[in-house]
Amino acid sequence: MARARPHLRDTVPVRVLVVEDERRLAAAVKRGLEAEGFVVDLAFDGVSGLHMAREGGYDSVVLDIMLPGLSGYKICAQLRAEENWVPVLILSAKDGEYDQADGLDLGADDYLTKPFSYVVLAARLRALLRRGAVPRPAVLRAGDLSLDPAARVVRRGPAVIALTAREFALLEYLLRRAGSVVPKGELLTHVWDASDEIADLNVVEVYVGYLRRKIDAPFGRHAVRTVRGAGYLLAADGG
Repeated sequence: MARARPHLRDTVPVRVLVVEDERRLAAAVKRGLEAEGFVVDLAFDGVSGLHMAREGGYDSVVLDIMLPGLSGYKICAQLRAEENWVPVLILSAKDGEYDQADGLDLGADDYLTKPFSYVVLAARLRALLRRGAVPRPAVLRAGDLSLDPAARVVRRGPAVIALTAREFALLEYLLRRAGSVVPKGELLTHVWDASDEIADLNVVEVYVGYLRRKIDAPFGRHAVRTVRGAGYLLAADGG
């Protein structure tokens, strides 16, 4: 027996803002989402979209990138700079991996490329709603230690710190889990390629040492801490 898909008709109305300048497509998205039980408002340019996203109390925003007045990237970045964590799904014809990475690095929660399935779009929105408005700052911070994934810049206060690509990836992962113990195996899985033959638990220790010498030692700090038998913890206050 086929399992019924979750539907929103019999629950509290879920309000979605769709920011899309192609009016026929925007109307089609509105019809498709309303058929799934969402309540949908439309904006046709970036300036109106940003204003509505700020003021409208929406449960989620579906955002095109190429918009008149203000790009979807700038809308997302501005919302996150204001600590507005409304779930954002970027819906765009720009399907390059760097386009998607830029959108996610600027604080978007999901990215779906055109052409798309309305069934998948609705399912992605339901998944975002289950997670809720989770803080996803464009710049990761722990005290005066900051990392900007989009600009690829790390700072201790005003001082810029040069990291290799691997060190940057390691620090980014630790910052995203700041205040929590991260096992070595988890770091190995997420920072090193599975095909990398030299990647083992020892290499994690080596790179943690490299990181400490750059982000801690010159500043008299102790942000990256070893939790014996468990892994590493990056202090939420930056050490």
